[in-house]
Amino acid sequence: MKEVKLKKSGLVFSDLGLGTNSIGGHNIYPNIDEKVSKEIVKEFVLDGGSFIDTAYFYGLGRSEELIGEVINEMDKRKEVVIATKGSFVIDGSKTTHDNSPEFLIASVHDALERLNTNYIDIFYIHFPDETTPKDVAVNALASLKKQGIIKAIGVSNFSLDQLKEANKNNQVDIVQDRYNLLMQNIDQEYIDYLLENDIGFVPYSPLASGLLTGKYTLQTEISERRRKSVLFSHENYKNNLEKVEVLKSIAKSKEVQTSQVALAYLLAQRFVTAIIPGAKQVEQMLINNKTSDIVLSTQELEVINKTFNITYK
Repeated sequence: MKEVKLKKSGLVFSDLGLGTNSIGGHNIYPNIDEKVSKEIVKEFVLDGGSFIDTAYFYGLGRSEELIGEVINEMDKRKEVVIATKGSFVIDGSKTTHDNSPEFLIASVHDALERLNTNYIDIFYIHFPDETTPKDVAVNALASLKKQGIIKAIGVSNFSLDQLKEANKNNQVDIVQDRYNLLMQNIDQEYIDYLLENDIGFVPYSPLASGLLTGKYTLQTEISERRRKSVLFSHENYKNNLEKVEVLKSIAKSKEVQTSQVALAYLLAQRFVTAIIPGAKQVEQMLINNKTSDIVLSTQELEVINKTFNITYK
């Protein structure tokens, strides 16, 4: 893995991070084995990984607790950059978001307790709410940054206008949003703004819910939950599989995994700071971690861009 640096905050961490919505995320995935979850985190760090991405929503705090347990048991807090997020308000079956200063400050302190640490490296506003001015929300986090309680400020799932408002005082260090070969939530104008303002970018769902791993075929039984996704809908699924065949061909020529090609493509983009693929097994995580060793040629990148109709620079 390679080290990357956030220009504004100076944080340094591995370009291959660990996404952890399946680490303690009992509200997201069924039948999670917490012993395996902890082993994934432990082996990730032992393999040289230094960037772990979590959120309150992942298990409603349980992911943070498990990560905190492992990092403290290993005595590796200073070596690991931990990112977490807040905004979710869960009230029975009702879910809303809150970006008010009071809520965000309380969320940071709650996360500190669950992670069993006295600082958080990156704290993201997980989703925008509908009422709070975004610069007011970020100013609240900036006050915590001045105190050393958080090291960097992030926003997630923000539109470009919301990002500009949030960054009114040049305080946003990093952005996280959905971005993969099949789904891009940001466009060229967004990318240009990130680069012009030295704001890092971390794509989530880098493997498009597993579709970019090459494990799916026309014969694969797709769950009803998956079928609700635009990626797996009947009219798109076959077309997406045909595109993935191009990745499979490149992977075969390089003697690597299809998933590694999809991830290596993201790392080759100049606006991408790091990637955070998730894993449900240690072996999956170790395969992901080898992505930094894969170099895609200019020709291979052009073929992928043409196949997936990507024109961003």
